[in-house]
Amino acid sequence: MLLTIAALLATAPLAPPATRSQPFCQAEAPDPAVPAILALKDRAALQDKWLKERLDSVVPKLMREQGIDMWVLVAREYLEDPVIATMLDAESFSARRRTILVFFDPGGGKPVERFTVSRYGLAGLFEAKWNPEQQPDQWAALAEIIAARNPNKIALNVSALSAFADGLTASQREGVLGALSPELRARVVPAEPLAIGWLETRTPAEMAVYPEIVRTAHAIIAEGFSGKVITPGTTTTDDVVWWYRERIAGLKLATWFQPSVNITRAGTPGTLEGDAVIQPGDLLWVDFGITYLGLNTDTQHMGYVLKPGESDAPAGLKAGLAAANAVQDALTSSFKVGATGNDVLAAARGKAIAAGLVPVIYSHPIGYHGHAAGTPIGMWDNQGPRAEGQWPMHGDTAWSIELAAKAKVPEWGGQEVGFRLEEDAFFDGTKVQYIDGRQTRFHLVPRVGVPVAGCGE
Repeated sequence: MLLTIAALLATAPLAPPATRSQPFCQAEAPDPAVPAILALKDRAALQDKWLKERLDSVVPKLMREQGIDMWVLVAREYLEDPVIATMLDAESFSARRRTILVFFDPGGGKPVERFTVSRYGLAGLFEAKWNPEQQPDQWAALAEIIAARNPNKIALNVSALSAFADGLTASQREGVLGALSPELRARVVPAEPLAIGWLETRTPAEMAVYPEIVRTAHAIIAEGFSGKVITPGTTTTDDVVWWYRERIAGLKLATWFQPSVNITRAGTPGTLEGDAVIQPGDLLWVDFGITYLGLNTDTQHMGYVLKPGESDAPAGLKAGLAAANAVQDALTSSFKVGATGNDVLAAARGKAIAAGLVPVIYSHPIGYHGHAAGTPIGMWDNQGPRAEGQWPMHGDTAWSIELAAKAKVPEWGGQEVGFRLEEDAFFDGTKVQYIDGRQTRFHLVPRVGVPVAGCGE
C-alpha cells in the first residue's frame, strides 16, 4: 500500500538512517487516483524537516569523505547558487542581499559548524555570524572567520564541468579570494564533490515520500490520456498539453517544463503535434513532469486510441512497448557504484543490441532539479562517451530512466516506430527500483475492460 505524505508528516521523528533495502512497488497502476495534496503550510513543515536532517547528516558525511574541512557558498539575491537555493528554508524564497553560508569541520569527532556570514540567520538552520555595526565589510568579516578557524582546504563552488557546482559568480569569487591572505588563498579547492554529492543524494525520509510524488504525476498523465480529456476526431495534442498545465495549476503544483504531447500515425512519417487532431488508431506520447515538495518527476508514457471494435492496441505496437521495457532492463541492470555514466551507457547498449533491440539511451539523475546533478547516461543525439558522463555513479540517488526502442510494426506495413519511455527510479547502490512502477501497458482511449491492479490499488 502506498504510504501517504500526510501520514508521514504526522510522524514526529525523522526517518531512521539509510536503509538500502527499502522496497518500492514495481507494478504501475494503469488508472491511479491523484493522492491528497498537502496544504502549503504542511509542505513547508515537511521540507524544513528534511532540510535539517540533510544538513545534519549529508554535509558532514561528504566533507569527511572528501577531506574538506571548510565549504564556503556565496549568493546574491535572485542569483542563487544552485546549491544555496536548496539550503534555504521553505519560507526563504531567495538569498537576502549577499548570503554567505559556511560549513566547518573542526575535526576530532566534533560536529560540523554551520553558519551564515550575513546579517540574518536562516530559520534556526544557520546562525548569523556577521554584525555590520562591528565590521562593516562583509568580505573582511568572512576572512576573519576563516583565518580564526585556519582550515586546510577551503572549497568553493567553481566548476568547468558541472553547472551545479559552478554557482559562484565571477564577482563573488573575486570578493572571497581578495579577502583571503595569500596563504589561505592557496588552500582553495573546487567543491564539485560536495555540491554534486549534496544535490544528488536522496535521504530515506525523502524516498519514503517520493513514491507518492511520482504517483501524483502518473495519475495526472492517466487522466489526460483518457476519454475524460480526449474525444477522438475533436481533441488536438495542444488541447491535451494545456489540459495538463491547468490540471497541475489546479492542484497548486508546479511543472519544471512545458509538457509535450504528440502522435505517431500509421502511414505518416515522423510525429504530429500542435493543432493535429487525435484520431482512432493513433499512438500517443507524452513527456510530463511536476515539482512538489522540492522534488521533481520526469515521465514519458504512451497511449493508444482504440478504433471501433478494438479492445486493445495491435500486437505490433505492444511488442514495441515491450522492446522499450527490455531496453530499460538492459540499462537498470548495468548500474554500478563507481562506474561512470559512459561506462553504464556502453554496457547497457551492448546488452540491448545483443538481444536484438535497437536502443537509444538518454537517462539522467532527478531530484532537486529535473535534469539533476550527477552523471548523465547518453544523449538522444549522442550514444557515445562525453565529458559530463565521466562522473562516477553513487548509491542513494534517483534517476529518470529515459530511452527509446525502435521497432517495426507489422500492422502498419512494417513502419518503424520509436517507442519512448521514461520512468523515475531509485538506485540504492546495489539495485535499481522504479519509484512507482513502470508502464508496461498502453493508456487506452477510451479505457475499456477491467482495470489491472498496481501499487497501492
